[in-house]
Amino acid sequence: QVRLVESGGGLVQAGDSLRLSCAVSIPGFSSWVMGWFHQAPGKERTFVAAIPGWNTGTPYYADSVKGRFTISRDNAKTSVYLQMNDLKPEDSATYFCAVADPSVGKEPVSDWVFRDRRYAYWGQGTQVAVSS
Repeated sequence: QVRLVESGGGLVQAGDSLRLSCAVSIPGFSSWVMGWFHQAPGKERTFVAAIPGWNTGTPYYADSVKGRFTISRDNAKTSVYLQMNDLKPEDSATYFCAVADPSVGKEPVSDWVFRDRRYAYWGQGTQVAVSS
């Protein structure tokens, strides 16, 4: 059974940092692309960051978080992390981790990594609130 459990959210002030964690239970974790998305109330779910399987390739980031957020994974612990620095009020949202199988389809990872429909499994989310 596939399971993703996020943790680490909370209420912080602008400029603070948070580290989100996602514990993943899935066969062959190392090969899956791991992504983080967020969704603010009344808005669509949007891409935040992703990291390819086997720690190969360059992580991907939304322009809004480049230079502030860092995605990483620990294949031994089957976990993925999102270090969020210099948080801003506009970062407030529910953050979801998700997994995608890179072997599905013929497109390179770089073409689809931003699309939430490409991700097969999702966690329940962890809330982040940033006050100004």
